[in-house]
Order: sequence, then structure tokens, then C-alpha cells
Amino acid sequence: MAKSPAADKPESRTRKATKAADSAPRRVTWLMLVYRVPSEPTRHRAAVWRRLRTMGAVYLQNSVAVVPKSNERERTLRTLRNEIVEKMNGKAYLLTSNALAGAYDLIATINAARDDEYEEILDKCEDFHAEVDKEFAKKHFTYGELEENEEDLHKLQRWFTKVVARDALGASKRQEVEQALVGCADALEKFAAEVYAADTNS
Repeated sequence: MAKSPAADKPESRTRKATKAADSAPRRVTWLMLVYRVPSEPTRHRAAVWRRLRTMGAVYLQNSVAVVPKSNERERTLRTLRNEIVEKMNGKAYLLTSNALAGAYDLIATINAARDDEYEEILDKCEDFHAEVDKEFAKKHFTYGELEENEEDLHKLQRWFTKVVARDALGASKRQEVEQALVGCADALEKFAAEVYAADTNS
């Protein structure tokens, strides 16, 4: 069967190559911490887990955690490794690596962890709207309630900033949370307007 004329055009081949490149996993350099900490005291294991979670690392198996490489994360892991060895009487190895296979799955695992965190913020945004709606229904327009709602929104915004800082690979729910926080800010502004109006008319 003869090839269609378009099949031989350079621009057709370019489009195919571009599509293939777009569908390939990004080349990510990973930091991998492999460690062993004595079972007692248990607070040491918990401390390592919290530190790794805070920086956005995920566990591939027990005591093997990975995170996308950056200078800041490397400094943090070097410090943690030193603490495991010198203060916790454990062993730890810090490696850099590239995925020869399973890159999609590894990136998906990291992004899924971030999306779980984003989903938690989305749930709290719904709670925020429910609280503001409750105050509207009660016509409870006081500066005390306004201050409390402002602090709740600031907590959500700080939480979001922390998750974004460890969202190295662009998890899918980030934009949704950004929009949800804008919605929360808009709701707060409407509530503030009612508080000011109630103050003016008192």
C-alpha cells in the first residue's frame, strides 16, 4: 500500500516527534534516603518520618524515601542523614538517582501525595464557606467573627503555601485550590462588608 503524501512531509514527522516527547515522562533527578534507625526510642523514627513528610518525600518501601532533587532538599536531607547517624545511632545513605523504568509511576506517586494534601485544603475551604454562610444566616455580623474568619483564611493560605513549596512536579489540584482560596477571600470580603454596615448603622 502506498504511503499518503502527508506521511513523508517533514512537518508531519516533527508533529509525531513532538507528541512523543510530550507523552514521555520528564527526566527527574531524585534524592533517595535509605536509613535504619533503632526501634527504641520510637520518637526517633517518628521524627524522621515527620521531617521527610514535611519536605514532600514519599516512601518506596520501609525506610527508603525519595523526593525530587533541589539544592534546598539536598541540604535538608544531608542534615537529616547526619542526625540519624550521629544523634540517633542509626545508619543512613543519601543517593541521587534517575528512574530507568517506572518513571511515570514514581512521578504519579509524588503528585498523588500532593493532591491528597490539596484535597484536604479543598475540604477545609468548604468548611470555611459553611461557617460564613452560618453567620450570614444568623446575621451575626461582629468584628469578633470577622477576626476569627480572617484567621481561618490565613491558616488555609499558609497551609497552601507549604504544600506548594513541596509540589515540585505540578500536581493537578493546585489550580483548583488557588481558585477555592480566591472564593474564600471573596466570601470573607462580603462578610466584612456586612460587619462594616452593621457598625455604621449601630
